[in-house]
Amino acid sequence: MGANEHGVCIANEAVNAREPAAETEALLGMDLVRLGLERGSTAKEALDVIVALLEEHGQGGNYYEDAGSCHSFQSAYLIVDHEEAWVLETVGKYWAAEKVTEGVRCICNQLSLTTKIDAEHPELRSYAQRQGWWTGEDEFNFSEVFSPADDHLHCCAGKDSLEKQEEGITVQTMIDILRDKASGVCIDSESFLTTASMASVLPQSRGSPCIHYFTGTPDPSRSIFKPFIFVDDVKLVPKAQSPCFGDDDPARREPRFQEKPDRRHELYKAHEWARAVIASGQEQGRRLRRTMLELEKQGLEAMEEILASPAPPDPAEVADLFYDCVDTEIKFFK
Repeated sequence: MGANEHGVCIANEAVNAREPAAETEALLGMDLVRLGLERGSTAKEALDVIVALLEEHGQGGNYYEDAGSCHSFQSAYLIVDHEEAWVLETVGKYWAAEKVTEGVRCICNQLSLTTKIDAEHPELRSYAQRQGWWTGEDEFNFSEVFSPADDHLHCCAGKDSLEKQEEGITVQTMIDILRDKASGVCIDSESFLTTASMASVLPQSRGSPCIHYFTGTPDPSRSIFKPFIFVDDVKLVPKAQSPCFGDDDPARREPRFQEKPDRRHELYKAHEWARAVIASGQEQGRRLRRTMLELEKQGLEAMEEILASPAPPDPAEVADLFYDCVDTEIKFFK
C-alpha cells in the first residue's frame, strides 16, 4: 500500500486463483504498487502503468525472504485518487478492472470482480476459453472463471462494517476497522502479523491537502496512526526507514533471499517493547495504550482543523509533521 504526491493511493492484496502464480522471478505485487505510484498522476494512469508492466514483465517470484520455499501469489489492487477509484484483479499477465462509481469496496484474498468489467486484457476471454474455464456461451464472470472451485464467495471482512456506516465514514471509522481482530481484518497470530496500516483522506477539493495516516509499525490495534502530508522539501524520517545493505542485501544477490537480515528500523524496535507491554494485559499496558490513543487523537484533531480551514496549510509547517510524530513516539516508548 502507499500514496504519492498527486493524491493517488494503491492497496494490494495477494489473491487465490485457479492458476497458481509463477515461482519464476518477475514483478511482485508490491513492486507494481511502487511503480504505479512512481509513474501515475491519476488512478487510471497508475492502473495503466501496472497492466503495461504485467504485459511486459509478468508477475511472480517469492514474496518472503525464505530460501527454503517459495510463496508466490496473484494480486488484486484498489487504486484511487481525488475523483475516481478502480478495482484491478490479475492472474498472471491477464487482468480485469472495474471502475467504482458508488458504495464501498474492499479487496481481499479472493477475486471479487464478476460481470461488471470496465477494462480488461484484450486476450482475457480467449485465454479462459483455451484453458477450458469458460465456454463463451454463458455471461463472462471473472471471479467464477478464474477462482478455484467454490472459492468465489463473499470474502471481504471489512465490507459489512463499512456498509453499515457508509453515510458517515470518517478516518476514525477506518482506523477502527483496521484494528478489528474479531473480523480478521487485523491479524496477530504466531504465523502472521498485520505488518503496517494506512488510512487516507482525499478531499474532492484540490485546495485541501490529502492526509495519509501511517502506523509504520505492525498490529494496528497496538500502534499509533500518524499523519503525513506531501509537500516540497518534506523532511525524511530515517527512524522509520529500514536499514540499507547495499550490494550485500540478500535481495540483490543471486540466488536471492538465502539470508534474512534484520530490517527493523528504530521505530519498529521501540514499538516492539510497547506491543509486548500492551499484550501482557497488565495495568501498565492498559495505561500505555490509553496514552498512545490520546497521542493519536491529538493528531487526528489537528488534521481536522487543517481540512476545515479555507486556506491550504503552510508547507513549512507540515514538512516535518511525520518526522515529529515518529520522534515523539520513540521518545515516549523510551
